[in-house]
Amino acid sequence: MKLRSHLLSATALMLLPLAAQAGELAFAPVPFAADDAAKRAVLASSEVTIDGKTYPIGYTAFARSGEKFGQTAFGALTGRDGAVLKAEDGSEIISNSADFTSLLKVGAKLFSLTHFESRPGAMYLSELAQDAEGKLSVVSSKPVDFSALNGLWVPCAGSVTPWETHLGSEEYPADARAIEEATALDQLDDYPFTMVRYEGVEPAKMDLEAFRAAYKPYRYGAPVEVTVTEDGTATPVRHHAMGRVAVELAKVMPDQKTAYISDDGTNVGLFMFVADKEGDLSAGQLYAAKWTQTSDEGAGAADLSWIDLGHADDATVTKAVEEGIKFSDLFETAEIGEDGSCPEGFASANAEGQAECLKVKPGMEMLASRLETRRYASMLGATTEFRKMEGIAYDGDHNKVYLAMSEIAKGMEDGSKQDKGGRNDIRLAKNACGAVYQLDLAENFQATSAKAIVAGKPLTYPEGSEYAGNECDIDGIANPDNLTYIPGYNTLIIGEDTGEGHQNDAIWSMNLETAALTRVFSTPYGSETTSPYWYPDVNGHGYLMAVVQHPYGESDEDKLQDAADAQAYVGYIGPFPALAK
Repeated sequence: MKLRSHLLSATALMLLPLAAQAGELAFAPVPFAADDAAKRAVLASSEVTIDGKTYPIGYTAFARSGEKFGQTAFGALTGRDGAVLKAEDGSEIISNSADFTSLLKVGAKLFSLTHFESRPGAMYLSELAQDAEGKLSVVSSKPVDFSALNGLWVPCAGSVTPWETHLGSEEYPADARAIEEATALDQLDDYPFTMVRYEGVEPAKMDLEAFRAAYKPYRYGAPVEVTVTEDGTATPVRHHAMGRVAVELAKVMPDQKTAYISDDGTNVGLFMFVADKEGDLSAGQLYAAKWTQTSDEGAGAADLSWIDLGHADDATVTKAVEEGIKFSDLFETAEIGEDGSCPEGFASANAEGQAECLKVKPGMEMLASRLETRRYASMLGATTEFRKMEGIAYDGDHNKVYLAMSEIAKGMEDGSKQDKGGRNDIRLAKNACGAVYQLDLAENFQATSAKAIVAGKPLTYPEGSEYAGNECDIDGIANPDNLTYIPGYNTLIIGEDTGEGHQNDAIWSMNLETAALTRVFSTPYGSETTSPYWYPDVNGHGYLMAVVQHPYGESDEDKLQDAADAQAYVGYIGPFPALAK
């Protein structure tokens, strides 16, 4: 196996000139949710001051999960035949896990695509109306048909491509090796079991053979792109060429070829895809990042180089998947030593949350790189030690990428047990509150270095304090998740997905010049903030999308008083004036 490493220049060159003078943007702060009423509410900034002029804004939810804007309830899960899935009591299964929601201008119409982070996943196409003041409302909504892709798996965050398509994700694909090697169903993690409902199989009644027949792990775990036409047709494509990991999201750069792919979980990697053609993600070269640490201060800093994982195209990989390729077709395996060593001819990997000795079978390098991307990258020397890698945002003012890490923990700690079989590239102190990194880019959009620009602060509040139960400083971030950048205003928006860090998840505005943080959004008990995404000019109005996922669902379930309060909120902060800086 030949290791091909592409080391880029350590100095990031500016592709885009710095703005002569950044504008000024300041949100009215949202106070910390200190009492029960505030902890049950969706709270948003009431006004924003832009270049000295103040505008009223607020939060508008244009859809809640379970509402009907057509024949099918918004968020209802459907099977291959398009019928709504039913629970044992006969009720419709409706997901409250709304996640990334895009706004797409298509011809004279405005559409929104919302995906639901479930198993099976769901995606709804909504046509929107926009009034003179910029208020958005749903005209109609319908589920997107994923039968040609054998269903949708755990769609998490997403982005909008420069060519105005929805680029979604599939998170936490199941371990194909474990599924192949199991001799009984109870030996497997049950996380993928509910996916079989898509094929009409009832999880409680299946055995191992039925599960394997209904669920093919290599089908899932890639970016999913959806193109919408003005007549309301939504066509999804799964981009196997971009690799298979726990895709949080893929973000395409302005060159319309380079895309960064974040990988969520424990012992994960950072990936970069370079398409063969602009505006076409169906074929290209895939790279995995190598972290060469330059500082262990705070959340750390490093030079980045890129290990070439080879070229692939969607069609070739999809054909192999549908022909039934298995883990054992790709790799030979051997026992790993207590010291992390492997027998001659085998390479160690510390991906997938386990240490392994693997050897790629002859001629299987391309398929291994796309179906076992994280394992293959680890074998070739890439860094697979990151923990809970989340959102990505691009800053065109300064040609930088921002990357959220929900925790600095496990494989990112120096000498942790997750380093067995790896190289201990990342050697940092634990920070359970997480951090956001700035990646400096060269003129070809390839990242050359990374450094933390803001981190949460672990803090213990005394019992009896109104802040008790929050394990991260309430005046700072906790477990950063999705990010978006407001061009021309040096403003980074940071969403949270936190449990113990903050009882009520928030969205923050960060001034990148002063590092000042302002809370602009607060969510009810047990929620996660998802889909913060900036749209500077949609027919003369700006929008900061914001979705409230699974209220009362991740914690504080006992606080729920009315089942309707658990429905997800899909909406936006705004409307803003159009900002075209």
